[in-house]
Amino acid sequence: MTKKGIVKTMVLVMLLAMMSVSACANSDRGNRGGQQGPPPEAIKACEGKQEGDKVTFEGRGGESLSGTCQSVDDQLAAVPEGHRSPQ
Repeated sequence: MTKKGIVKTMVLVMLLAMMSVSACANSDRGNRGGQQGPPPEAIKACEGKQEGDKVTFEGRGGESLSGTCQSVDDQLAAVPEGHRSPQ
């Protein structure tokens, strides 16, 4: 194999490796560490409530949050005040 052929092969291998690493990194974006849907605390806060009801619940960090019960992923969950949905 010529020097030019070796260089082309190495460049191709590096590009393929970079593409696979990039694909793996992008697959985890916006995944919140594997969790999907609203957190259990937000769902529990709206048990026995109706959509639009105001609730106060404890966040993951132990902080007190105020929110409104809304339908999220086909279940009623508290959405904190000022929360912006990802676009």
